[in-house]
Amino acid sequence: MPDLDSISILTLWTAIAIYAGAFIAYAFDLARRSSAPVVEEKALVAAGGADAHGAIASPYEAAAAAKGPFVMARIGTALMVLGWLFHLTATVTRGVAAGRVPWANLYEFAMIGTLLIVLVYLIMLTRIDLRYLGTFISGLVVVLLGAGAANFYVIVTPLVDPLKSVWLVIHVFVASLSVGILALAFALSVVQLLQARRERRIAEGAERPGPGFLRTLPEASRLENLAYRFTVVGFIFWTFTLIAGAIWAQDAWGRYWGFDVKETWTFIIWVLYAGYIHARATRGWRGTPSAWLSITGFAAVIFNFTIVNVFFKGLHAYSGLS
Repeated sequence: MPDLDSISILTLWTAIAIYAGAFIAYAFDLARRSSAPVVEEKALVAAGGADAHGAIASPYEAAAAAKGPFVMARIGTALMVLGWLFHLTATVTRGVAAGRVPWANLYEFAMIGTLLIVLVYLIMLTRIDLRYLGTFISGLVVVLLGAGAANFYVIVTPLVDPLKSVWLVIHVFVASLSVGILALAFALSVVQLLQARRERRIAEGAERPGPGFLRTLPEASRLENLAYRFTVVGFIFWTFTLIAGAIWAQDAWGRYWGFDVKETWTFIIWVLYAGYIHARATRGWRGTPSAWLSITGFAAVIFNFTIVNVFFKGLHAYSGLS
């Protein structure tokens, strides 16, 4: 009979396969959006093109309100929910097999981080239609989780002494939750850049301003506002992560800060997002520059959880890899 860790591996790869199916379904949805008819302003209003918050919806959203949601988007979301349940099972069984919380090495970081990315996405779908991000989110999760499962797997081992702390539960979980929120901001910023380019080309009179699905998405300014809101929330959690890490360092090593490479990169990420929020809120630095800073911040997050953990040695070298 397979042990719990073997069950965890099996259910994790099943989740990856289901997420890949969701990616395909969402990709078909984008293709369907590309062929959706253009709805003029008057038709948009007639179709009931305002969302629950009173904001004018996109032509695609208005068509969906009039004719019902597109099937492939619904299938993609259903697959994301199913994949998340398998993903949760894999994470829980790994934790039970280890007799601790399942986020003590890089393989487990990949599991919990992507689990929370999907959870944040699914929760937000209950409040606002973000299914146009489904391709980006499912694709990101497949890449990160697949790479983690294929390259970073380690057998269950006892915790090293510095990790035997309640801060392992708090610090790492909040950091992972922050990553889940910032991932949505990242996806929105990517789409914002594409939409802004399309809007510029329309203003220039281009016949083919960009991919067809973009005309069914919210305008660039609305995407930017959503990205900003997610970034603010993610930044709050990342600030707590930085503070909790310093307290944990004092308990473990007798100092709050030692410029260890992991500590330094955590602070760099904090500075990038603090700069983004400050520049946008106080100096009106909006549009393409703010989107690129948001993308740079998330790239630094991924660099911190991958390259820094694998290739840089320091007190935080808990990847579990030899």
